[in-house]
Amino acid sequence: MGQIEDQAFIGNMRTGALVDRDGAITMLSPGRFDAPAVFARLLGAEEHGLWRVGPAVDGPAPAADRRRYLPGTLALESTWITRDGTVQVVDVMPTTGEAPHVVRIVRGISGRVRMRSLLRVRPGWGRRVPHLGADGHRAFADLDPGRLWLDTTAPTRAADGDLLSELVVSEGETVSLTLTWSPDGDSPPPLPDATGLLKDSVDFWGEWISRSTYRGPHREAVERSLITLKALTYAPTGAIVAAATTSLPEEIGGERQWDYRYCWLRDSAFIVETFLACGYIDEARAWVNWLRITIGGHPEQLQVMYGVAGERDLPETVLGWLPGYEGSVPVRTGNAAAKQLQVDVYGEVISALYEAQLRDPSLAQVVGPLVTDLATCLEELWANPDEGIWEVRGPRRDFVHSRVMSWVAYDRAVRLIDAGHANGPADRWRALRDEIHAQVCRYGYDEQRGTFTQSYGSTELDAALLQMVAVGFLPPTDKRIIGTVEAVQRDLSIRGGFLLRYHTFRATPGRDGLHGDEGAFLICSGWLISALARIGRVAEAEILLDGLLSTRNDLGLMSEEWDPHQQQPLGNLPQGFSHLALIHGVLAVHAAPDDQKLVRPGAAR
Repeated sequence: MGQIEDQAFIGNMRTGALVDRDGAITMLSPGRFDAPAVFARLLGAEEHGLWRVGPAVDGPAPAADRRRYLPGTLALESTWITRDGTVQVVDVMPTTGEAPHVVRIVRGISGRVRMRSLLRVRPGWGRRVPHLGADGHRAFADLDPGRLWLDTTAPTRAADGDLLSELVVSEGETVSLTLTWSPDGDSPPPLPDATGLLKDSVDFWGEWISRSTYRGPHREAVERSLITLKALTYAPTGAIVAAATTSLPEEIGGERQWDYRYCWLRDSAFIVETFLACGYIDEARAWVNWLRITIGGHPEQLQVMYGVAGERDLPETVLGWLPGYEGSVPVRTGNAAAKQLQVDVYGEVISALYEAQLRDPSLAQVVGPLVTDLATCLEELWANPDEGIWEVRGPRRDFVHSRVMSWVAYDRAVRLIDAGHANGPADRWRALRDEIHAQVCRYGYDEQRGTFTQSYGSTELDAALLQMVAVGFLPPTDKRIIGTVEAVQRDLSIRGGFLLRYHTFRATPGRDGLHGDEGAFLICSGWLISALARIGRVAEAEILLDGLLSTRNDLGLMSEEWDPHQQQPLGNLPQGFSHLALIHGVLAVHAAPDDQKLVRPGAAR
């Protein structure tokens, strides 16, 4: 227990919580994804806050014997089989849009089991012990500002900074515990109907996932990833966060810990294209509207990421009192990369806008002006060195991937203009598109090695080059594309066929300006699978897809990275990049000709 792979995820499209196998909520920021946490055990110790519901035992809390999501939902069911009987806890964060809740329903399955709820609220990322109050079956913890209210039929008392509830459940009995966040500490919220909230949430998720248009192989994995991506959306605005957590390490004991609880334009654009590929239009509409409001008519002030309500200032802060996950420090909130120049973002955003307009022509009135404004701003930026997709904290460079995505920006802009869905200088942008293409082929390609490189004048490779296949920079039959796919796979593959982003050169600060190594980035595996399928190496893509599927935990969740040597996940969880990579890998293999597949349709697997 206590490992990244042990964490479940529940959420309400405003914020999310991680739940460990012992029934402890180990991370929760009330109200919104990027708020300060009140439970932070995963980044420290039990003293930094948790809410555990499980069998009452002397000694360490036992892990659940079984757990699963209720089919097609984000409701978590954990089962303990004890010598006194069997008991289940169902955890859900309702999607009703009312006051944010965490609902925990204890169900007696057999026998008679004594259960305990330990609610240890520690506001400010575990730094403060709050004022508590308990009156029978309603208790509270002051957050300043705001208040958390606990409602339960179980007797509850305050003791040593904690709220303790003791209960016994027999076969057929249920007891609920509901935690409600109120920004107004003076007014208690209405008493919640836990059973009704669970039913409403189960109905919501079941109806939502039923609208997926994907019906092919690995459907269950695709749908779990879609539900996870949906849960990373911030419903009030349409923003989509990159991940639900901060500071889970890319290397145990290293310095690569980052806060991903914000809306990266790149990540959210990729996720929007994923939703569109599976038949979801409403999510794209909401994101386009968020983008329009966030840009606010000033595209020249574009940032690479924002807060979920469009906040621009995301100062990076070190939480020095937290010891970090397995001693990995610093623990950070905020993200200094918000102020970087990452030119590729323009191409990724324009590509997502283009795809959204293709599937919903009514968006043209919004999409057209956005694309025109962004493409106009890009004219002054595309030729500049930048920090690139990987947000290097070293010197800026002429990244080939950034230039390729600039080509994408003008390619899609010209297509929209030619189709009458946008206004702009089509001839000038067509010429600029061709100029960028020629420049990349001249300065970004190594003739001797037969591969594109990470940056102009460099011999290093970068897994992001694999995106050249998907965006159509060159045909998949072009020898330069095939050579690049093969070179990236050969140079950056590690055990199990997983890919590094690039070589980090552990001994000294690498070209990215950071010390240490990292695991294999799972989105890179997804790009490789898709690229191999498109260049006709489908059987190999299928094998690597099986490997990517194996990195999911028992609930189908994926972190940012994978350590194939230790067979463990690394980085923030759940990670949008990884889940969309799995979906696109499945879609690419599914779309390939049947005679190229390792397993024919209808064959046993």
